Amino acid sequence: MEKKFVMHFPPILVDKPMISNIVRKYDLEFNILKAFVSPEEEGVLVIAFSGEEKNVFEAIEELKEKGVKIQLIESDIKMIRERCTDCSVCVGLCPTGALYIDRESYEVKFKPEKCIACELCIKGCPTEAMVSTI
Repeated sequence: MEKKFVMHFPPILVDKPMISNIVRKYDLEFNILKAFVSPEEEGVLVIAFSGEEKNVFEAIEELKEKGVKIQLIESDIKMIRERCTDCSVCVGLCPTGALYIDRESYEVKFKPEKCIACELCIKGCPTEAMVSTI
């Protein structure tokens, strides 16, 4: 099972090896999708954990107990097709390829499973076709 999360680390935890410890302890694999870490400031990490469902959620609970704010990403970004003019501004902004141009129809398409909820598409869409469901 794979689940994606956005994690916010307070300044006192930014320099701790929390992810490496969790990965070993709960036998998880991980993929860092996006990260911003600055010493003495909040760290933000978008990460995908793979492993047994029980282990993933126990690891998440442990991180929460240590002060990490965590949000599960379940495709909280969606495309409202009726608003889209296929201008493709969002395609150039999307860091994961979740938004792409269909080579046959020349329409902008959205693959929610690739989305990391960075919201760059929302900020850049001139017709407000990309929205957050949260």
